[in-house]
Amino acid sequence: MAADRRLDPEQLEKGRALCPSFGRCGGCSYLGLSQEEELKIKEKEVLDCLAASGIDASVFRGIVKAPSESGYRNKMEFTFGNEVKDGPTLLGLHAKKSFISIVPADGCVLVPEDFRTILKNTLSFCLDKRYIHYNKKTHDGLLRSLVLRRGVRTGELLVNIVTSSRGKFDENGYKDVILSLDLKDDVIGIMHTINDNRSDAIIAEDVRLLYGRPYYNEEILGLKFKVGAFSFFQTNVEAAERLYRDAISLLPSLENKTVFDLYCGTGTMTQAMALKAYKAIGVEIVEEAVRTAEEAARINGLDNCSFIAGDVGEVLSGLSVLPEVIMVDPPRPGISPKALQKILSYGVETIVYVSCNPKTLAENLRAAELAGYSIVSVTAYDNFCYTKHIESIALLSLNKQ
Repeated sequence: MAADRRLDPEQLEKGRALCPSFGRCGGCSYLGLSQEEELKIKEKEVLDCLAASGIDASVFRGIVKAPSESGYRNKMEFTFGNEVKDGPTLLGLHAKKSFISIVPADGCVLVPEDFRTILKNTLSFCLDKRYIHYNKKTHDGLLRSLVLRRGVRTGELLVNIVTSSRGKFDENGYKDVILSLDLKDDVIGIMHTINDNRSDAIIAEDVRLLYGRPYYNEEILGLKFKVGAFSFFQTNVEAAERLYRDAISLLPSLENKTVFDLYCGTGTMTQAMALKAYKAIGVEIVEEAVRTAEEAARINGLDNCSFIAGDVGEVLSGLSVLPEVIMVDPPRPGISPKALQKILSYGVETIVYVSCNPKTLAENLRAAELAGYSIVSVTAYDNFCYTKHIESIALLSLNKQ
């Protein structure tokens, strides 16, 4: 993980001209820097991680800049709270290194303009009603969060306001406010989720559909997806599509081959590979993501791909099917030793590794080298501009005996 950088006064001034909460919010780290400066910082981080694991820097192919610098997030969860004790109720994002303090997000550059418009009007509505925000310590109060989701390719907006059951929320009044807004995209669903769980996670204890439908449609890599209010999905569709297309382009011909897509999420790459492969099998531990993938496969008419919900290491240990090509896209902790050992034991000629953490990527790549694989290339991607996140694609090839 990247070390925290001290914000110099010039960057802070430039960043706050774009977003007044910059420096206090825990989201952006590089706002106020040019994209070239940000790319250099991220490129160095990847190279440092490779070097720390003893991987030759010659495999690094550089970093690809973000397709969009701002407004790229298609999902954002805003939280009700205050920045200081007994301060005014805000609707925004968590302050840096804080689970309690909230800073305003009405200037957030990571989200589209419609999100900011809905945020401002939601807060105004709640303040006019004199609603009290939920207190994480006493567990009193009504207002908890606002979750906004957008179909980038379809122009559909899904609005979900989350409250506790400690008070009455004017559902009809809120619906009327949202539907009256002048937005670029179309609101296709408004929901009210009641959640009394004490954790920050949004638990759908009681979900009320106030308007429209509880999902939006999206398209990526020519595939159609129906994304529910609580479904996992890529938060930057343009960047994800480019990343996946580049990853798949590194694979050899998939004709008549069985491919494993491990840590497959909602199965975007699984389905894209199924268009060319004999069979594609996706494995993902998040059951909701697997359900989304299965439904998408039905919508897209793909009967040669299947999905298994479970831990990758455990699932692979119970599978009798042998892969000929493997794609992996693990979460930030990387691939566990047990799962990695099993993946490498198949001895497939090509493995493509998509990563969201250069540190664990480098550690896993070193283990693959020791198991007889050569690292052909590593390419970094700045898919989430202004934030610390770095995506990468690595191509591994089995050494010939």
